[in-house]
Amino acid sequence: MSEQRNIFEEVGDNHNIKPAAKPGLIDRGNSGARRGIRVWLMVLFAMVVAMIVVGGLTRLTDSGLSITEWKPVTGAIPPMNEVAWQEEFDKYQAIPEYQLQNKGMTLSEFQFIYWWEWGHRQLGRTIGLVWFLGYLGFAATKRVPTGWHQRLVWIGALGGLQGAVGWWMVSSGLEGSMLDVASYRLATHLGLAFIILGYIAWYVFLLGREERDLLQARRDKESRQFGLATGLLHFAFLQILIGALVAGIDAGRNYPDWPLMAGGFIPPDIFSYEPWWRNFFENDGLVQFLHRMAGYLLFIFAIVAWRRGGKSAHAHTRFAFNAVMAMITLQMVLGIATVLYSAPLEIAIVHQIGAIITWVLILRARYLSAYPIQQSIRGAAS
Repeated sequence: MSEQRNIFEEVGDNHNIKPAAKPGLIDRGNSGARRGIRVWLMVLFAMVVAMIVVGGLTRLTDSGLSITEWKPVTGAIPPMNEVAWQEEFDKYQAIPEYQLQNKGMTLSEFQFIYWWEWGHRQLGRTIGLVWFLGYLGFAATKRVPTGWHQRLVWIGALGGLQGAVGWWMVSSGLEGSMLDVASYRLATHLGLAFIILGYIAWYVFLLGREERDLLQARRDKESRQFGLATGLLHFAFLQILIGALVAGIDAGRNYPDWPLMAGGFIPPDIFSYEPWWRNFFENDGLVQFLHRMAGYLLFIFAIVAWRRGGKSAHAHTRFAFNAVMAMITLQMVLGIATVLYSAPLEIAIVHQIGAIITWVLILRARYLSAYPIQQSIRGAAS
């Protein structure tokens, strides 16, 4: 039965009328400091990119074993006098790399490689500090959006794990007859760095739009393009790992001919090590051959994904797949140049930077396939 109304009630009174729903309720209460957190993550992203590049240069300059101890806190302070420098040099002289490869190295030459490794580790410490202070600030002021605490803590946990993996990698080259770190440990270390970079990039993409926009865009998810981008992402990750194996044993500086290797399609003696599985990590011919073959297959897969991506109903998604195809083509050219010139430092590091750009562009295409950006008839994003 309807509620009786007072005969003296003014017609304009509307206290019994339910208020209309207000827009933006999805984001209310869970928006937090999306813009601030996004900026913070972009700073972390840039620092992780720098970490990967510095790590590559550390490897190319054979500097990674110059610091023979893992001191997460006190190791931040470098040698401050000649006595301290000599102590560090004495420790380096006790490891196989010095005894079998660098015997006779001067103190000044040691200082050069020491600063590379110290800078690499110091950058890692700084990244950890930036993450900790940033997360602590946003959490203490209760500005973390709903559902984002676990994501941000996950990045920090991966960063801590990366520090432990880094020492696990370095320790493999400090005894026995090893002249370098174990290639599979180097691949693990680099692979984890790309995983961290991928998570940060994905979160930056998500925070670039309001939650209500993402929920609406998700309804238009293009599953076919998303699946191909996901497959391409996994394939590119595999290629990055193989590339790390190439770097770990300096396989890129051998077989400087293309498209053949030592005059043939398959290089000689690709299973010369015993037991047979060692060849997949230590045989420079087999490792470089696998890197080449994976590169060709990745290029073919990229063409398939690009052609499908070009059929997207959304201009931003189509452009993202075009960018991926262009970068993978350029990356393949850089790879060929790296081989032909026996992996000089300047070309090799550009090739590694190309891998970072390719990785992020594939992630971008995957993201836009999952959350397409709508366009109005006039072409402006809506």
